[in-house]
Amino acid sequence: MPEITYRQALKDGMTDELERDENVVIIGEEVAQFNGAYKVTEGLLAKFGPKRIVDAPISEAGFIGMGIGASMLGIRPVMELMFWSFAYVAWDQMINNAANVRYMSGGQINVPIVIRGPANGGTGVGATHSHTPENMVASTPGLKVVFPSTPYDAKGLIKTAIRDNDPVYVMESTILYNDIGEVPEEEYLIPLGKADVKKEGADISLIAHGPSVKVCLEAARILEEEHEIDAEVVDIRSIRPLDEDTIVNSVKKTNRAVLVEENKPFCGVDAQIAYIIQNKAFDYLDAPVQRISALDAPAIYSPPLEKKQLPKADLVVKKALEIC
Repeated sequence: MPEITYRQALKDGMTDELERDENVVIIGEEVAQFNGAYKVTEGLLAKFGPKRIVDAPISEAGFIGMGIGASMLGIRPVMELMFWSFAYVAWDQMINNAANVRYMSGGQINVPIVIRGPANGGTGVGATHSHTPENMVASTPGLKVVFPSTPYDAKGLIKTAIRDNDPVYVMESTILYNDIGEVPEEEYLIPLGKADVKKEGADISLIAHGPSVKVCLEAARILEEEHEIDAEVVDIRSIRPLDEDTIVNSVKKTNRAVLVEENKPFCGVDAQIAYIIQNKAFDYLDAPVQRISALDAPAIYSPPLEKKQLPKADLVVKKALEIC
């Protein structure tokens, strides 16, 4: 099985769908002539032409609104945000309109739009370019939200997202773009709402999404090698819909859980997961559910300080040892 980067996996997935369905188009800042701010769309303009790979002005409210309107008429736009931080100027279009059209039309109008781009800290780009808004988006009925952590998941989820008839918001990470992993050349899809156990374990469940999955895998390695603790790592992959069964079954098996994410702690994704665990697996818990989030402050510009703001493997190990 060939090994490719997370970046290439996203491009391959979009290429597959552009070739499969002539209604798929890609729209965003610098996606065409500049080959994408992160080179995810490199070469697609030359292959598919300017009617399907479309550069947009620096006006997210304008081009996201245009994409939503196009999707209501049968086009399947894939909209690239240079940062998810820039989505906030299009919040009315993304949250108030895209999420509600199918409901308010009595199911007569679908909005098959994908909005994708990086949503992560850790790269020293400051507080206004480092938001992780998956919790805010996922709190909105009518929207679907995914955050792949591997090249395999990136390709499978982007293809599924493009084929979905509802708005799917795909969170990515600039930290992961160069990660390499095995990706099949043959056709495959990953269903929304299906988590993945990245590592089986018996003593404690480490539950995460996006770049925090890598943090948990490293923590699991340390726990096993240095402390003889067998940690299970659950990658939720799909934030909404959420695979509650895989999460709950893991905790029932291990009887302990540490939840890890880059979200801020207040009203984070893991707050919801902690509720689900205590509601559906309370009698199986041998210790309180623990959470590790980003420090509750705007993203720090200083690279050394920003590293301390984000979840790290040593913090996960420390928290795991406290409850094991």
